Amino acid sequence: MKKILQPIEGDYYLSKEGYRVFTEQYHTRRGYCCESGCRHCPYGYNTKTNTQK
Repeated sequence: MKKILQPIEGDYYLSKEGYRVFTEQYHTRRGYCCESGCRHCPYGYNTKTNTQK
């Protein structure tokens, strides 16, 4: 079951373009990989091979 988490301090930062970038802390708290190729994915997802390390 997917969890909906309220962001807490340290869960994201804003890129220079103004986008919200989720940190490894957020992804770990969420507990699963969304398979979107996130910049700070702790699950090692590779979008080219569609696999996790």
